[in-house]
Amino acid sequence: MNISNSQFTRYEENNNVWLSQKSGEEFNFNDYGIVPTVLGSEAEVGQAMLKELYDTAASKEGDINIALLGGRGAQELHRLLGNLAKSTEQDLLLARLNVFTQDALASLSMNNGLSFVRDFERILGDAFFKKIKSFTPIRTDTEDLESALVQYLTKLEELGGLDIFFIGHGPEENHASHLAYIKPFSGAKSEHIAGIIPISNSILEHHISKFKAGGSLINENDEKECRSAKYILTLGPAAILQAKKVVQSVVDADSAPAKVQTYANVINTQLSSDTDQLLQQLNANPGLWIRLHPNTESFVLPNLGL
Repeated sequence: MNISNSQFTRYEENNNVWLSQKSGEEFNFNDYGIVPTVLGSEAEVGQAMLKELYDTAASKEGDINIALLGGRGAQELHRLLGNLAKSTEQDLLLARLNVFTQDALASLSMNNGLSFVRDFERILGDAFFKKIKSFTPIRTDTEDLESALVQYLTKLEELGGLDIFFIGHGPEENHASHLAYIKPFSGAKSEHIAGIIPISNSILEHHISKFKAGGSLINENDEKECRSAKYILTLGPAAILQAKKVVQSVVDADSAPAKVQTYANVINTQLSSDTDQLLQQLNANPGLWIRLHPNTESFVLPNLGL
């Protein structure tokens, strides 16, 4: 596609397509580390995430822009929000929310049981989507995925970027990990706000297994269509780093035991002071990007063995 008239610059290498803002500023690679907060249950993690939303709502006026986390990590938060939407208790807050998805597999019909949209609708419920200000998913049911992604990013930029990026932690080979769906060696850089990258078997299996672990009802045709997906659409490092707050949750080490080591690596890896070497570390293990954000919370359970 031709994006010359948009506010984004296109970069492609090794079949990975990344979009960046033309007016992007130079990024300072400061390591802020990660100090996890270990909580006793998934319910407590959900409450802690909801408190972060309440704190943001109290600290500003007007709209609140959030990226929802799919799969198991934020299900308790979504149940809490869904229950609030059934009452009038937080209607004023809900009416301020502009809600975005953060990643997707493509091509995939939007009503596939393995799409994040269906999963969000299942747990958050109809009342939530009726009460919020807007819901903007990444479109996966179009032949022109880049144009759809640019439209999505344009709306996100027009609204001023994310106030809260609710994010997870996905295991990868060689004890690496992904944030959103930024996979290892996809060439993601600090200026890349979103990308379309070839799918990997590890992410495909992780995607299906986390939906099943989360209780999604998936039929044979949905899984067959999902397994034929060729691309990952994901927000990139710039979207994470430019968010005003990043709230991470890791709750499923029991069903995804590889996370014990991959999360430990995010905490304990010594980041290089040499920018070129640091970029190589981030490319090999995208889970490390979270350490470069100055305002991060990471809520985890004791099953990570910390």
